[in-house]
Amino acid sequence: MPSGTSVAEAPIRDRRRDEFPALARGIHLLSHSLGPVPRAAHESVRTYLERWENQIAEEPWSTSWWDLPTEVGDRIARILGAPPGSVQVQPNTSVALSVVASCFDFASGSRRKVVTGGLDFPTTGYIWEAQRSLGADVTVIPSQDGLTLPLEPILGAIDERTAMVALSHVSYRSSHRLDPRPIIERAHEVGALVLLDVYQSAGILEIDAAGWEVDFLVGGTIKWLCGGPACGYLYVRPDLARGLQPRLTGWFAHADPFEFESGATRYAAGARRFAQGTPPIPALAVCLPGLAILSEAGLPAIAAESRRRTRRIIEFALERGWRVNSPLRDEARGGCVMIGVPQPGATVERLRARRVLCDWRPGVGLRLSAHFFNSDEEILEALEILAGILA
Repeated sequence: MPSGTSVAEAPIRDRRRDEFPALARGIHLLSHSLGPVPRAAHESVRTYLERWENQIAEEPWSTSWWDLPTEVGDRIARILGAPPGSVQVQPNTSVALSVVASCFDFASGSRRKVVTGGLDFPTTGYIWEAQRSLGADVTVIPSQDGLTLPLEPILGAIDERTAMVALSHVSYRSSHRLDPRPIIERAHEVGALVLLDVYQSAGILEIDAAGWEVDFLVGGTIKWLCGGPACGYLYVRPDLARGLQPRLTGWFAHADPFEFESGATRYAAGARRFAQGTPPIPALAVCLPGLAILSEAGLPAIAAESRRRTRRIIEFALERGWRVNSPLRDEARGGCVMIGVPQPGATVERLRARRVLCDWRPGVGLRLSAHFFNSDEEILEALEILAGILA
């Protein structure tokens, strides 16, 4: 997309830019880290506060609070290609991963192996490494170049001793995207389960939880879903969920929580068995508008738009001799492009001074992403500003 190139017509006609006030104050190329807050989130939180303020006894529990986690979970399920009732909201992804880990007994039996990847977000490693003290044998598949994770070593590590394969669908470091289908097929052949961290793909790529037959998906709403912090989620394949009993639990996971039974948990049917205590109701109220806007825009159109935009960012970079630290093939890339530049931290600050919002990570440089609400014109403007800084 060199200077002077005409802007191609985009498949998304209504970018809903008025829904995001922050877009009037700068060029937001940061959805891989922090999505902008929708205007409607203010009203959603106000409604929550008014209902609480005007409560009659414990009325919020019987009206909105009790149903809100299910409503949010079902909206996320649609984005994940999952059936209703299969997603339980979580405080964050760390808790979601810990809930899954608590379903396993690594101290007995022959299945103690957990396969993870060298490009995973650090949380994944922290959670599974912590299971070593409980008997887990953690195998980390390294990235030879710090940018990609080849499929063959992953498949080779999955054997009859494997309990879990836990990998990032799209890497936060390089935007490298794994094809989950051969991994899931191999794992299921030997009786292992697969967990995918879809934090960097849900909301920008098409995900087919049911079609892939993946066992677990985890993620959160703060990035591509424009939902803010404190709302993670956990999808569990419904036929698998019925047999799992997480040790990380709480009163919300009980089959009849308002009976206030003492003793061992009688787990709820469905996804709620993976809940803990009282959910973060304000955070759930915040995230509803973003989920609605994404569903209305449509994931197929959003994904197609992302492929086109990331491809153009890469072309712009390569034409100027910049180092691209993300996959060049569309099918191997998520929604972000990493560009290696000298002094990336200082470059981010100079871009911010010009109202271009992005970030950087050690070893890969700048991270730039375009979401459905971005215009082609502002993306080109941001790239031209970057070119001027690097000249």
